[in-house]
Amino acid sequence: MLVLAGCGQKDAGTSAPASAAADAGSAAAAAPARALDTLGKIKSSGVVNLGVRESSGLGYTLGNGKYVGFHTEMAERIVDDLKKELGTEVKINYQPITSQNRIPLLQNGTIDFECGSTTNNLARQKDVDFAVTTYVEEVRIATKANSGIKGIADLKGKTVVTTTGTTSVQTLRKNDRAQGLDFKEVMGKDHADSFLMLESGRADAFVMDGSILAANIAKSKSPKDFVLVGDALSVEPIACMLPKGDTKFKEAVDNSIKRQIADGSLAKLYDRWFLQPIPPANVTIGLPLSQSTKDAWANPNNKPMEDYAKK
Repeated sequence: MLVLAGCGQKDAGTSAPASAAADAGSAAAAAPARALDTLGKIKSSGVVNLGVRESSGLGYTLGNGKYVGFHTEMAERIVDDLKKELGTEVKINYQPITSQNRIPLLQNGTIDFECGSTTNNLARQKDVDFAVTTYVEEVRIATKANSGIKGIADLKGKTVVTTTGTTSVQTLRKNDRAQGLDFKEVMGKDHADSFLMLESGRADAFVMDGSILAANIAKSKSPKDFVLVGDALSVEPIACMLPKGDTKFKEAVDNSIKRQIADGSLAKLYDRWFLQPIPPANVTIGLPLSQSTKDAWANPNNKPMEDYAKK
């Protein structure tokens, strides 16, 4: 049974901290240099090594090697378009990744690209490239409905959980409303583990991408026991992560995404995964397409998170 409740980088949503980029760089330095011809590699091998998430709001596993979700299915459509461009049959090797290992695995060639819940930011752009934005995430606070927590100020003296390798608590600490606020930070090994800490009472709040929190709540034993509270802590563009400097591959991936936007299939895919019952429990996450995501689709771009923060 899927354990989304209890993977988004927002999984961001979603998102590894800036320090992870440095760690990833060290890992890549130790690995053999990869040729910047991902399309050639795929055509030669007949295989795409696709990085997927196991417990994110944008992609997750049903078990037995089956991976589903908005970004996972979008990635499968990208591969279909790559097949047409290459003129050959291509199989997908689904490679589970985490917030901690996603950048090193891309840099050393274990995965060819990743469509999960990774935030596009300036720190990561030093080590990887990003396709055009396909989802704009809001970092939020999830808590139990009876916790008394209504926003950032109520986190004083509380225990806040987030997922190892993500930026969410960093985002919280940088928020003007959190200045001078003292709270205890604990880390879950993945989004499922983080939500379990909230569910079991080991944490008072879970700070993470809104899509991940909503999915966790929807899949929990008692969804009515949890709420999202307070204003968004940050707005973060989520995009497929690509090998650094492979311009031909980036163009191919971008063209597929733009095609999915233009023909309306991406919007239908979003409705399917966020506004209709989804497996395995046939519950509805209930997150309408945001205006920020609509704007990103109307003007495809790969602007980093820092650009969204500019007034």
